[in-house]
Amino acid sequence: MAPGLGLAYPWGRDVRRGTPVVVTMENPNYSVVEVGRPEAEALQVGVPMDKGRGRSAKQITWVLLLRAHRAAGCLASIAAVAWALPTAVAKRFRRTAVAGDGPGSGQGWLLYRFIKGLLALSLLALAMELAAYSKGWHLPRLDLLVPDLPVPEVVEIQGWAHSAYLFWMSFRADYIRRLIEFLSKACILLFVVQSMDRLVLCLGCFWIKLKKIKPRIEGDPFREGSGYLHPMVLVQIPMCNEKEVYQQSISAACLLDWPRDKFLIQVLDDSSDESIQMLIKEEVSKWSQHGVNIIYRHRVLRTGYKAGNLKSAMSCDYVKNYEFVTIFDADFQPSPDFLKKTIPHFEGNPELGLVQARWSFVNKDENLLTRLQNINLCFHFEVEQQVNGVFLNFFGFNGTAGVWRIQALEDSGGWLERTTVEDMDIAVRAHLNGWKFIFLNDVKVLCELPESYEAYRKQQHRWHSGPMHLFRLCLRDIITAKITSWKKANLILLFFLLRKLVLPFYSFTLFCVILPLTMFVPEAELPVWVICYVPVCMSFLNILPSPRSFPFIVPYLLFENTMSVTKFNAMVSGLFKLGSSYEWIVTKKSGRSSELDLSPLADKDTNGVTLAQFQKQLPESGLIDINMRKEQQEKVLHEGKKANKIYKKELGLSLLLLTAATRSLLSAQGIHFYFLLFQGVSFLLVGLDLIGEQII
Repeated sequence: MAPGLGLAYPWGRDVRRGTPVVVTMENPNYSVVEVGRPEAEALQVGVPMDKGRGRSAKQITWVLLLRAHRAAGCLASIAAVAWALPTAVAKRFRRTAVAGDGPGSGQGWLLYRFIKGLLALSLLALAMELAAYSKGWHLPRLDLLVPDLPVPEVVEIQGWAHSAYLFWMSFRADYIRRLIEFLSKACILLFVVQSMDRLVLCLGCFWIKLKKIKPRIEGDPFREGSGYLHPMVLVQIPMCNEKEVYQQSISAACLLDWPRDKFLIQVLDDSSDESIQMLIKEEVSKWSQHGVNIIYRHRVLRTGYKAGNLKSAMSCDYVKNYEFVTIFDADFQPSPDFLKKTIPHFEGNPELGLVQARWSFVNKDENLLTRLQNINLCFHFEVEQQVNGVFLNFFGFNGTAGVWRIQALEDSGGWLERTTVEDMDIAVRAHLNGWKFIFLNDVKVLCELPESYEAYRKQQHRWHSGPMHLFRLCLRDIITAKITSWKKANLILLFFLLRKLVLPFYSFTLFCVILPLTMFVPEAELPVWVICYVPVCMSFLNILPSPRSFPFIVPYLLFENTMSVTKFNAMVSGLFKLGSSYEWIVTKKSGRSSELDLSPLADKDTNGVTLAQFQKQLPESGLIDINMRKEQQEKVLHEGKKANKIYKKELGLSLLLLTAATRSLLSAQGIHFYFLLFQGVSFLLVGLDLIGEQII
């Protein structure tokens, strides 16, 4: 790391770091000088020092040389980064020149054309402003400052360029300004409403912590002599080409601490790759031979994605013998006591339909992308899910790590294949039928976050297009449902419109469209509190559930605005039922959690068999197969890191914001310039795929 500049700070703290530099001087009165402490105090060795004597010229020279060395080191570091960035950009274009998400790809092409049009207009406006500055034409609107002062007409001024510029100033003040002000006021209103909603949720979470409110189990139903009757539980693991994580998910489910004759594991495989099918079958067979009640199911007709898979599994005749069903996606590894912490909540509570556990992430510190995802999801579970569960007995089912009462699923119509958010669909229908939900914030299930931007982007597209598609489908059912008006208003206004539609709309429109436009139409300036203070405060509230993430508050704010283009595009696709609204792409897994999650279980005796005992009993050929599979996983991960992409919409917005930042320099708008600059750089890094696991 390059040394710092050693600048003084007004509050008097010495923030300089590093080992003090010892310099030997030729002057006998100054035998040793230590530079690097406050005021560069000289220390003597063996010779008394005259306190009143000043520094020598040679001392000052050495100090200046050391300061110059530190400054040169900082400049060298900045130059190294600046030198490496074009190289990384060149690699991206060489490797993925045809892999961009452009208008020809069939997804988001209309939004991409809109961004290109804005960019072209901003470049034209910037060129006009630069020409005006070079000619000295750029003057404030005098008629706005002094209404009675006459302004010369266009025909009275010589020169067509000057006339065109004055016409542009008059046109933007009279027409464009009004449109931008209307849109900005609407977005600011939505922004304030959404911020108030976040604030209320945070206050509710604080109240829950203060009063220690949480769902509790009366007594210990599993103590000796309690007479607790274990209900029949069905465990479902839906998967599709989950080559990296299938083994760990099956192993974790088989180690659940529950009587063997009281639960059944269904491995619901929708894989299209026959080699993966064989591997999963082999894994199921090995656990079955060791007494685990587990079966393998593969669909011939794989329709309806995950919803179709679950619907097919629930149609089996033996399902009628089970009272509860718990679902784990392929990268989820529940602890052995998961069922003991969730199932007892249903006892004596016949109206309870769902018990949802919280997610915990094994790779949250893997890279910057996973850290930022962890902030969002911690707020989602700690604040949104917990507050809604305590005060409303309703929240959106997360699709995994939850236990359903099978009767609640059947009364609500079962799994439907009409949308890609089948979990939210069944939750809304169960709520309309009067079933209650419980969220357990202290029961955590380990899972994995997407480590590449491409995987995260596809996941977010599905998570934001699906709810809007579902809103179209269930709006009439919500209005005609036999529930209270307050519950209807909560579903329509808060659950769907405010949290699923308003957030991506105002974030994209306000910060990516209106703010750049105000740089070229200064008559419609956005206030500083909208650009800086309130967004920072909202980001601060979002980070509260994960205090270790406070150093990332600025990257988090910038990245959330960057993701708004993907979320806005997905929201529009779902709302207007465009082609990509019913598109499901399995989130790519890395399998990093296998060793971390299963190793603690090796020493625990669960239902008579442990993972360590199970592996010891495997034949030598089985161990060889496991090692070969691990080598294949590492090979796939290594090859996946080379598949970088270039995202044209993000790149277009980065150029638009950087152009607006250049324009803001002309009008000396400090906070606007810095926000546009950093936000433009953020879009640039994301557009070049320089975030996540694929940074090279």
